[in-house]
Amino acid sequence: MKKFLSVLLTLVMILALVACSAAPANETGKPAEGGSKAPVEKADLKVALICLHGENSTYDKNFIDAFKTACGNKGVEYTIVTDIPEGEECYNKAAEFADDGYGLIFADSFGHEPYMLKAAKEFPDVQFCHATGTNAHTASVANFQDAFASIYEGRFLAGVAAGLKLVELYGDDTGAVSDENAKIGYVGAFPYAEVISGYTSFYLGAKSIVPNATMEVQYTNSWYDETAEKTTAQALIADGCKLISQHADSMGAPTACDEAKIPNVAYNGSTGKDTFVVASRINWAPYFEYAIDCTLKGENIPDDWTGTMATESVLLTDLGKNAAPDTAEKLEEVKAQLEAGTLKVFDCATFTVKNALADTSDFSKASYITADAEGHLTAYNADVDDDGTFVGETNVIKTEGGVTYFAESEFRSAPYFDVIIDGITIK
Repeated sequence: MKKFLSVLLTLVMILALVACSAAPANETGKPAEGGSKAPVEKADLKVALICLHGENSTYDKNFIDAFKTACGNKGVEYTIVTDIPEGEECYNKAAEFADDGYGLIFADSFGHEPYMLKAAKEFPDVQFCHATGTNAHTASVANFQDAFASIYEGRFLAGVAAGLKLVELYGDDTGAVSDENAKIGYVGAFPYAEVISGYTSFYLGAKSIVPNATMEVQYTNSWYDETAEKTTAQALIADGCKLISQHADSMGAPTACDEAKIPNVAYNGSTGKDTFVVASRINWAPYFEYAIDCTLKGENIPDDWTGTMATESVLLTDLGKNAAPDTAEKLEEVKAQLEAGTLKVFDCATFTVKNALADTSDFSKASYITADAEGHLTAYNADVDDDGTFVGETNVIKTEGGVTYFAESEFRSAPYFDVIIDGITIK
């Protein structure tokens, strides 16, 4: 009898696992709505956040602060671990949390994704959510999700503030800025689409105020390296850049700006520096709260979630004392246009790609680009599916209301704008 019960129990467990791992999919490959997950009592739910760095990183601190806020608002038990590399350590930590009864596990860095996906396949009854990833919408693993936000809109607004600062400092009686004084510097982490999308949208915001603005970008090839970020900002300043912005996670660049008395537009939070103008950031609290609510209710979390200004996921910090007069009013005006959809950040009429078309290097995007005689994009095949081949398969140029634009975040939450547009140089 005991042997029979043991065999029966084994069969039941196998069937349960099959049922969990074979969730039906709809036409888009996303997990079907509904499902058999049971609601979870709040007292029984434990959630965890896996971070690449600690609170010294502005990027990770932004996640940590939002996670604490969301878990506090929802009244759930939580744990945060920091300094988890983008490797097997991430999988080990995620699996450890799953073994310890955590029902919802988040990770905050792009390179964590394959290890979170590995854990999700092993623990089908646990929800695994990953920020900035690209694979969940095609992986069709029902308990694995990616999320991002339309931060390019926030960066565009920050660029508007930067342009206004250049006009305040260097504009003539008509507001025009000379070419020499219209040069912006940008400290980038890596030459990834997320970084390119961010600095391009920032540049386009500045260019909407200073039409002859140009921008020089230098990469540090690290998400967090305070020394490299500071020396890179110093090199940009020495090269004639009149304002510095960044997609990097330390206080290196803001410190260099403060020492040189050069305006700084930051990322993920106020720097407290005298030269600080403004910063854009993703507010992750709405997503954390939404994912917690879905788990408590036994509902599916969308496999590829995009936060927007409407969900309060894209924010600007309070203006720094170094912001130009009337910046707040102008930002409200532009923000209203973005929210109404009458302004598109990547409006193809506002930039050209002649240099990209002329590029014949091994890493050229020219084969994916179609442009008109003036160099404005008319078609672009982006690598939305990110299947490892690095081949663009999805035309992401759309026309609505007479505006032709690059539809960032509409085909996947994580950015895929990776064209170096004219006016931006890479050093």
